[in-house]
Amino acid sequence: MFRLLPLALLIAAPALADAPQLRIPLDCTLGETCFIQQYVDTDPGPDAADFTGGPLAYDDHRGTDFRVTDLEALAKGVEILAPAAGTVRGIRDGMDDQIIADRTEVEGRECGNGVAIDHGDGWETQLCHLQSGSVLVAPGDEVEAGQPLGLMGLSGATQFPHVHISVRKDGVVVDPFPADLWFDPPRYEPGGLLTIGFWDAVPEYQAVKAGTADADDLTIDAPALVLWGYMFGGQVGDQVEITIIDPMGQEFLRHEEELTRTQAELFRAAGRPLRDPHWQPGTYEGIVVLRRDGTALDRLTTQIELR
Repeated sequence: MFRLLPLALLIAAPALADAPQLRIPLDCTLGETCFIQQYVDTDPGPDAADFTGGPLAYDDHRGTDFRVTDLEALAKGVEILAPAAGTVRGIRDGMDDQIIADRTEVEGRECGNGVAIDHGDGWETQLCHLQSGSVLVAPGDEVEAGQPLGLMGLSGATQFPHVHISVRKDGVVVDPFPADLWFDPPRYEPGGLLTIGFWDAVPEYQAVKAGTADADDLTIDAPALVLWGYMFGGQVGDQVEITIIDPMGQEFLRHEEELTRTQAELFRAAGRPLRDPHWQPGTYEGIVVLRRDGTALDRLTTQIELR
């Protein structure tokens, strides 16, 4: 088995002659079913910044992370696709799928299960964190842009469901955004909502991340009615607005909260406990808005039936 290169490489801006034009490495709708949570770190020091100067990176991050909403979406099977035509240089498969707390557990294998593709003229891409046992190609295989390579997993150093793609020219990392390498450039989203849902209590964060805390309906004697929002790229000073509208179209609850920390991902929730004999039956609407500098950055709505 060919050993994949570690992600710790120097960033530079080499000449872009004969550069491949890249497709996003999974079949999804950006901003709806998938999101870019992290970009290449462009800060040469101990701090981190993405190519816009924003905070969607962490120190020494060497690629772009395309994520799905939660573990429930991951469990449905997310195909990882070749970003451009080329020859498979190496693969790794067989590493366990698990979220780890300490990167040193996989030191030297941070990529997890992955595929490295040679695109010619010194250009190479590396795709990481594939599901164990899912890799479909072997070294020496010729692949076309959009060809399935395997499934998204949780192997290597990963904290959320995503595929990491690194781009290199002659062994040196290139950020594909300022280098204009995307065939159809993804829109930069400086943060947003991943998903929202209703629950009968403030859910555990792990349940939100797993995708198991969004009820389709509740009984009218549910102990509480809570609406939560799961988001990425939250910054200090952002405002989260959580609103519930009752079956009569009246405002049942409105909660506003200002974020005090910049976080890669987070969730906020608000609701009411049951104090009457039961809730009014019918359809309740939930609205979560993420605002930055007074402007709505993202907005999601959902409904729940109380029976």
